[in-house]
Amino acid sequence: MTKNVPASDASDAVEPDTTSRSLTRRTLIAGGVAAAGALALAACAPVGPSPISTGAAGGTVRKITPPRLDTAYLGEKVLCYRPMRRGAPNMSVETVGSQVIGHNYGHGGSGWTLAPGTAKYVVDLVEDTEQGKAFSKGEPVTVVGAGVIGLFTAYELVQRGYSNITVMSEKFDKLTSHNAGGLLAPVSMDNAPEIQAIIDKVGIDAYRFYAAVAKGEQPDFEGGAKIVPSYFETRDESGLEAYVGQVMEPAKDVVVDFGNGTTRNMVVYDDGIFMDTAVMMQELHDYLDAHVTFVEKKVANFADLSSTIVFDSAGLGSGALNGDAEMVSVQGHLIMLKDQVPADMEYMILVYFKEGHTEAGQKVKRSLYVFPKHLPGTGPNDIGVVGGTCVEGGTPETPNLSEFETLLQGAKDYYGIA
Repeated sequence: MTKNVPASDASDAVEPDTTSRSLTRRTLIAGGVAAAGALALAACAPVGPSPISTGAAGGTVRKITPPRLDTAYLGEKVLCYRPMRRGAPNMSVETVGSQVIGHNYGHGGSGWTLAPGTAKYVVDLVEDTEQGKAFSKGEPVTVVGAGVIGLFTAYELVQRGYSNITVMSEKFDKLTSHNAGGLLAPVSMDNAPEIQAIIDKVGIDAYRFYAAVAKGEQPDFEGGAKIVPSYFETRDESGLEAYVGQVMEPAKDVVVDFGNGTTRNMVVYDDGIFMDTAVMMQELHDYLDAHVTFVEKKVANFADLSSTIVFDSAGLGSGALNGDAEMVSVQGHLIMLKDQVPADMEYMILVYFKEGHTEAGQKVKRSLYVFPKHLPGTGPNDIGVVGGTCVEGGTPETPNLSEFETLLQGAKDYYGIA
């Protein structure tokens, strides 16, 4: 799969990017959105795409009630920073002195989408080394990083019978993995062509895992994933076509009717999976509490660890640990919703808009996503998240706060909300 370059466009108008659809599969960082995740985010100026007449796509009509987006229904505004590695995520193993290090970082907005599968893949790589084959499962193993990749790595190790596992991280709360949106779709990352087959494989493995959770067939998890319709403007934008015939049914062409005179031609995967990221992070912690040791400590050098086997899942921190110049922070903006009608939020939508520039002059890739995210401890009607943005190189020093209003206006425009 070749890397696509976004069309050059200085305009910040809220319009679909019809000139370079395939770029969004790999280069736009949500699911997180999060990262998504995770995943993509809203649009720019005040003008949205024109409504499409009902029946134009020749598909069946699906009615969706738009979320309430007036100020009274908006909750917390969230900034997050996704760890993307240019070219491809690092899923590899290396031997440094007496240590074997399994690298697993840089998945951008697809961390949640790939986590169970990529954890399995990298643990396999480590176990296939000479040291891994000779390693006793009672010897100490250290997982560096407590985001979704690190926790699923620890979970995979427990499933394989390892009994002396330490998860080490600078912090355990309010991570990007908690904030991610939660759509299962391998988008918002950068993949070299030679790695695409691996990405597809680990994504399919992850889909099987989450589907088992959603169906109540995974005894270690009481919730955190569910099957809901997932809407995109094209099949290619979903990144899910490699899953069709393997674990998913084909997408359907539909006309989505928002009930206010606005309709959209879309495709829908009725067996899409939503990961309620904050809920599943809690589920992972609850399970692992009985099986691993959590240590709150920043790791500055792998050589400082006594473990012979180390799994490197530190996200953005992995860039510094490995001197990896290809690692970059990708800033995302999203808004939690409140006082919604839960029955109206049982779907996911992800559409892309043209890129523009932030108030700090940084290039931003904008889109709209809406997922039924629900934070633990909040009321049943406090459901939904609207995103979002991908600002490569965005940092806390350049928060680009005007993007919140931009993404909200983009959502209103797309839904046809006056």
